[in-house]
Amino acid sequence: MFQTVEIPIWLFVLIVFFATVTFASHFLFPSVRWFFRRRLEKAVKRLNKRLTRPIEPFKLARRYDMIQRIIYDPQVTQAIVEYAKEHDVPENVGFEKARKYAREIVPSFSAFTYFGLGIRIARWISNGLYDVRTADGHDERLAGLSKDATVIFIMNHRSNMDYLLVTYLAAQASALSYAVGEWARVWPLTRLIKSLGAYFIRRKSRGALYRKVLARYVQMATEGGVTQAIFPEGGLTLNGRLRPPKLGLLTYVLDAYDPEGRDILFVPVAINYDRVLEDRVLIAADQRGDRRFGGKVSVVFKFVLRKVWLRLTGRFLRFGQAAVAFGEPVSVKTYGSKPNPEKLAQDLMAGISRIMPVMEISLMCRVFLMADGPLNQKALEVAVINVMAQCNGPAPVVHNDEVEDLVTRACANLGQRNIIVQDQGRWSLNSDAKDVAAFYSNSIAHYFGEGDAVAE
Repeated sequence: MFQTVEIPIWLFVLIVFFATVTFASHFLFPSVRWFFRRRLEKAVKRLNKRLTRPIEPFKLARRYDMIQRIIYDPQVTQAIVEYAKEHDVPENVGFEKARKYAREIVPSFSAFTYFGLGIRIARWISNGLYDVRTADGHDERLAGLSKDATVIFIMNHRSNMDYLLVTYLAAQASALSYAVGEWARVWPLTRLIKSLGAYFIRRKSRGALYRKVLARYVQMATEGGVTQAIFPEGGLTLNGRLRPPKLGLLTYVLDAYDPEGRDILFVPVAINYDRVLEDRVLIAADQRGDRRFGGKVSVVFKFVLRKVWLRLTGRFLRFGQAAVAFGEPVSVKTYGSKPNPEKLAQDLMAGISRIMPVMEISLMCRVFLMADGPLNQKALEVAVINVMAQCNGPAPVVHNDEVEDLVTRACANLGQRNIIVQDQGRWSLNSDAKDVAAFYSNSIAHYFGEGDAVAE
C-alpha cells in the first residue's frame, strides 16, 4: 500500500489538473460565487436606497431560474403541446424550441454593469454630443410615481440615441428594461445589452410558440414590477412624424392585467433632436419605401474617427440640443377591467404628440421651407418670431433680444451640415437637402394644424 509507484510525467500532470478542477468546482468556485453574491446583494441594497424606484427582485433573479420558470409555465407548456401537434414532432422537440426562445429573450441583468458602466457611458455620450434638456418638473414627476405600481415609459423612436438618452435621464428613478430588435444580436454587443437588462425580440416572428414565450416574459416582468420602456412605433420614424402604434408588447401587458392586482402606470415620453445621427439613412429608406437601413460599419467608424479628431483639435461642435419631455402618467385602471389595447395606444401616442419638444432646428427648417427666397439675418429673425407665434406647442421661450442668438446657432448648425448655404450674407435652403429639412420640420408640423402627428 505504501510502495512507490512510477508514473509518466504527463499522467501525473493530468491527475493534478483534474484534481485541481475538482477541488475548484466543489469547494473554491461555490465559495467565490457566494462571496461575490453577498457583496452584490449589499451593493444593490445601498443602491436601492438612493433610487426612487428600487430594483425589483424579479430583475435580480438568476437568469437560469427565470428561463426555467418560463418554459415550465402552464401557458407555455400548452403552447409547446400545440406546437408539437401542428408540426407533427415529439413534445420534447417543442420543449427545446421553447427553451431556445427563452434563452434568447431573457436578459442577465447586472446592477454593476448598468449603474457602474451603462449609466456613465450613456451620460458621457449624451452630454458629449448634445446639450441635453428636459421639461420643467421632470425629476419631481418621476419621483412622484407610485412605488406600488409598475411603470412603463411609452416613447417615440427617433434615433438609436433614444436608448442612451432616456437611460441617462431616468438613472435616478430605476433601471429600465428595453425591448431590443435583431440589430443588436451581434457579439459582443449581445452580452453587454443583456447585462443592461434589455431583452431581445424578433420583430418579424409569427410563430405562436415564440409569441407565447415572449408574452409570458413581458407579463412576468410587469407583474414583478420591473420598470420598462417601450417604443410602440416598432421602429425608427422615417419621415420625422410619429408612426402609428403597433400593439404587440402593449397587448401582452394588458392580457395579463389583474384589476385586483398591481396598477400599471404608462408614462408618455416625447424625444426630439436638433440633429438625428441617422437622418439621411432614414430618409433614404423612406424614399425607397422599405426599412432596409443602408448604414455600413465602415461609414460609422469613419464618422466616429472624424468626430474624435475634431474633438482633439478643438474644432468639434455639438449637434445642438436633445430634448426629452415626460408626460402625465396614465393609470391602466382608468380603462376598466379589460382595457382596449388600441384605445390605450392611441391615447398614449396622442399624449406624446402633445408634449413633443419644439426644437430650434425644427423651427428654422420650417422657416426655410416656407421662404420664397434667400433671407438675411434680420429677415430670419422676423420669420422665426412669426413661426413661434403660430406654434401651438411648447415653443422655446425667448425674448426678442435672444432671437438673434437662436438664429445664429441654428444657421451655424444647418450650414455645417450643408442643409442651408450662404451667399452674400443671405441664407437659403440647399436644393439637395429639402428632404432633410422636411424631416426635421415634420416633427412639429402637427402644432401648426398640418394633420395629425401620427403618420399613416
